[in-house]
Amino acid sequence: MEPNRAIKKVAVVGYNRLPFARQNTAYSTASNQDMMTAALNGLVERYQLQGALLGEVAGGAVLKHSSERNLMRECVLGTSLNPATPACDIQQACDTGIEAAVYIANKIALGQIEVGIAGGVDSTSNVPIVVTEHLRTTLLAANREKTFGGRLKQFFKLRPKDLFPVVLAGGEPRTGLSMGQHTELTAKHYGIKREDQDQLALESHQKMAKAYDEGFFKDMITPFLGLETDNNLRRDTSLEKLSRLKPSFDKVSGTLTAGNSTPFTDGASCVLLASEAWAHEHNLPVLAYITFAELAAIEYVENKHNLLLAPVHATNRMLKKAGLRLQDFDFYEIHEAFAAQVLTTLKIWESEILSKQFGYAPLGSIDRNKLNVKGSSLAAAHPFAATGGRVIATMAKLLHEKGSGKGFISVCAAGGQGITMIMEK
Repeated sequence: MEPNRAIKKVAVVGYNRLPFARQNTAYSTASNQDMMTAALNGLVERYQLQGALLGEVAGGAVLKHSSERNLMRECVLGTSLNPATPACDIQQACDTGIEAAVYIANKIALGQIEVGIAGGVDSTSNVPIVVTEHLRTTLLAANREKTFGGRLKQFFKLRPKDLFPVVLAGGEPRTGLSMGQHTELTAKHYGIKREDQDQLALESHQKMAKAYDEGFFKDMITPFLGLETDNNLRRDTSLEKLSRLKPSFDKVSGTLTAGNSTPFTDGASCVLLASEAWAHEHNLPVLAYITFAELAAIEYVENKHNLLLAPVHATNRMLKKAGLRLQDFDFYEIHEAFAAQVLTTLKIWESEILSKQFGYAPLGSIDRNKLNVKGSSLAAAHPFAATGGRVIATMAKLLHEKGSGKGFISVCAAGGQGITMIMEK
C-alpha cells in the first residue's frame, strides 16, 4: 500500500438470503453449495451483476463435507459472475458471516479491491456421515498394504460395531457440553428467569411477523425449493404456549426450551460491499457504512457459564475505539442464539458488580424498543454461518430507511468467541 494512502469508506450496497428452514424440512436434501449458489444467484439478479468481475467473494460453512474444501469458489463458478472472480472460505462458528464481511471490508478499506461479497451457509440436515475411528484407521491401513492378503488381514480386525455411523457431536470439544447446556448454566449463574426468556422469544416472533406483513423482507429474500418465508416463524405463538414447553437441556430445573432457543436450521445469506466510488459508478445507493468491528474470545472451560459472553469484551473494546457510548445507537441487533444469552448480556452491561467481574465499568441499559426491531434469530432461526449476513442486511436496511443513524451488532459463537460491529448512515 502506498504511504499515507487514505482509508476508504466501506459501504453495504446490497443483500440477499434464502428463507431459513428448520432442520429436515424444506432443504433436507440441499447441500451447502446448492444453498450458497442460490443465495449468490439471487444477489446477482437483484443487482444486475451478470458477468461482473468482483474483487473477491468470502464466506463459508460451519458444517462442511470434505468435498467442500473450496466451497465459496465452487459457488461463484455456479453463478453468472465473471468466473475470474476469486473466492475463499472462512469459518469462525456463528461469527462466520460477520467475520467474512470484516475480511472483505478491510480489503476495500485498504484499496486492495473495490467490491466484494461476504456470505455464509449451513445445513444441519445434509451433514457429513462420520465413520468410527477404528474403521477409518483400518481402511487407511488396508490402503497402504501391497497385497490382497495384507488388505484382508486388516479387514479382519473390524467388528460389527465399527460399521455403525457416528452421530456428529454438537458439544464443545473441551467441555463435552452442548451450547444449550452451557447456556443453561449461564441462565442459572446470572439469574435469568424463564418468564423473561419466553417474553423475549414471543417478541421476536411478533416483530418478525409484523415485518413480513409490512413487506420489509420483500427485497431481501430469494425463494428456494418452494419456501418463500422463514418456516421457523410462529405467528400463533403466545406466552401461554411457550410456558407449556418442557426444558430441553436440564429436564429437572432448566429454563431453556425449544421455544426460547434457536433450532437447528438450514440456509444461506450474502451481502454486497463496495467502495463509494464503485457504488456510484454502478448506480447503487449506499445503504450504510461499516465503520468498526471487534472480535473477542473468552475463557469458558473453567467458567462454563461464560461460553457465549465474549461479546461483553468485544463491545467494551469497540466502543472505546469508536469513542461512543452504548446508548448512542438507533438500532441494536443482538443475535438471539438463546433468549438467556441475550438477557445475560444486557444484565452484565447494566450491572456494576457483573461488569467489574469482566474488568469493565457498566455500560448501562439500552432502549429495548430499539432492540431486534424486525425480529431476530429466535424467530428466523439460525443457520450458523448464514446469520451474520441476515443481521448485516437487516441493519443496513433499517439505517437506509431512517436516512441516518448508527447501528450496533453483536453475535456470539461457539468456542467462546464473539464479534461486534458498528454500522452508520
